[in-house]
Formats: sequence, C-alpha cells, structure tokens
Amino acid sequence: MTKKEKVSFVMEELDKLYPKIPIPLDHKDPYTLLIAVLLSAQSTDVRVNQVTPILFKKADTPQEMIKLTVAEIRDIIKPVGLSPMKSKGIHGLSHILINEHKGEVPKSFEALEALPAVGHKTASVVMSQAFGVPAFPVDTHIHRLLYRWGLSNGKNVVQTERDAKHLFPKYKWNELHLQIIWYGREYCPARGWNINRDIITSTIGRKSVLKKQMKTS
Repeated sequence: MTKKEKVSFVMEELDKLYPKIPIPLDHKDPYTLLIAVLLSAQSTDVRVNQVTPILFKKADTPQEMIKLTVAEIRDIIKPVGLSPMKSKGIHGLSHILINEHKGEVPKSFEALEALPAVGHKTASVVMSQAFGVPAFPVDTHIHRLLYRWGLSNGKNVVQTERDAKHLFPKYKWNELHLQIIWYGREYCPARGWNINRDIITSTIGRKSVLKKQMKTS
C-alpha cells in the first residue's frame, strides 16, 4: 500500500469504529480540562479521572485553586505521579490565569505553553478539545501506531506530529487523534498486543506484502 492508500484506509476504518468519540478525560470547562491534561503526563486517564473529582470538589476555578496550598494540591494528586512538579504547576498557572488572563484559559498555543508545567502536547489537547482549533497532540499510542502503520519513522513525537499533520487533512486532526488513542487502547496496546485483533495493522501488512509479491512476480 502507498502512504496515500494507508491514510485513506486508516481514516475509513477509524470512522467505522468510532463514529462518536468521547474525550477520555473528565472535565466541565477549559480550566478543568487543562488541569486534567497536565495531570495525565506519565499517568493514565483512568487514574486522573479518579483524582480530579476530589481536586475539583475543593477547587475547580483558578480563584479557588490558589486558596489551596501547593502541599494540599500535592496530597490530593499523589496517585497520578510527579505530584511535586504538577502541584507547583497547577498553583502557579492558576495565579497567572488570574493575573494575566482575567481568570480564563488563553486560546493560543503560545500563551498556553508559557504556563508552568504546560508543554506542547498539553497545549495541543486544550486547543483541540476545548476550543476546536485543529491540532494533532501525539501521545504514546499515536506515536507507536503511526510507526507500526508505516506512516512515520518513529524517531520522536515531534517528527510523528509533523508527519501526521502532513498526511492527514486538517479538518480531521481533532477527531483523528482521539480515534487513534481509543484504537490503541482497544486493539493495539504496548503490552499484550494481539495482531489478530489489530485490524488496521494486520490489514496494512497483508496488503503491503501482496503488493510487493505482485511487483516481483
């Protein structure tokens, strides 16, 4: 299969599997989404969704969050890991949102990435899922699958994001990144992967082999 054929096949199959795409992290507005995405770094969405109700019951706005101490935030979010860094980031960015953005989450990559503990991936998730701005956040599932599907060389997430944006139409970015994440979890996990369940990988592999055989015969 050519890359163009692979791209079309991937989009078609993912649309069949996930016509409606739930956002994995529980939230109610851009601020709670920002905090949830920040907490998800090197953790799981399941674990984050267990912690955020406790945190957001105490503080679900920047104004309420700065009333908590960094230590109080850290104690609540310990189960997600990296709690010292994340608690300082949450407290610090809440101050900045109040002082520099009228308590609102900014709607630009530059302003988001300037916040403490907010990197490009976190900013991309917020821009796409909270504000509908086309973005292609790359997590471990997307990085692994685009390499497995022969759509990226797998060197690093920066290159994977660049390849994804080049290959897939812009209007599909926001839904595709979620579809690929769900597909990775259900059909192509890093551990316990079963090629018999992995529809896309196995089909791409079979068709690619068939094309090579046809060329050499």
